[in-house]
Amino acid sequence: MQSAARPRTGLSAFITRFEENTLALLLASITLISFTQVIMRYVFNSGWGGALELTRILFAWMILFGMSYGIKMGSHLGVDAFVRLFPKPVFRFTALIGALACVAYGVILLSADWLNYLGASTKGGAIDYWMKMHKIGIGLDDLKYPEWAQEQFGIQERVHRWLAYLMLPIGLALLAFRSVEAFIQILMGTRETIVASHEAEELVAANKDALKE
Repeated sequence: MQSAARPRTGLSAFITRFEENTLALLLASITLISFTQVIMRYVFNSGWGGALELTRILFAWMILFGMSYGIKMGSHLGVDAFVRLFPKPVFRFTALIGALACVAYGVILLSADWLNYLGASTKGGAIDYWMKMHKIGIGLDDLKYPEWAQEQFGIQERVHRWLAYLMLPIGLALLAFRSVEAFIQILMGTRETIVASHEAEELVAANKDALKE
């Protein structure tokens, strides 16, 4: 699997550690919540009403974090059999176009307002949607703040929806950043494409003489 060498310092290294630590925490939290909920329900005939919604939110967060980390590690699946038939300069050009398409995808989903300057009639995006949720202040369906927090801080009963949706702008910003990083790496020749390499072909090539031994 292709992936650029992991830098030890700098912004990219900080984001890599942030992604890895967050993904590990999210996965551990989902596992712990699901396990305890099963025990509570089938052993003590009880349970936490907001467990399913929290698990769903954490899973969505893990997917959004995984988008950018997948680009970093070169683990996104892609069909590149056709473009690999091109001469190397043409193949490299198509790889750069693919990386730019991912950059545009992340930036447009973050905020599409800037497309108006290009003649498109569009607006909105993750940032705009999150700001609206923050302004409205509505809560989630089942997930509630602890009673002590409600009494201590005078907050509403249900957890604010904007807290759960905070991952939308963060995840898309990380996706755009990793796509720009991949574009630079392809341009510099330290990476082939933004998607995964041919793992099966590489495995066969590495073990082609195994049956002869």
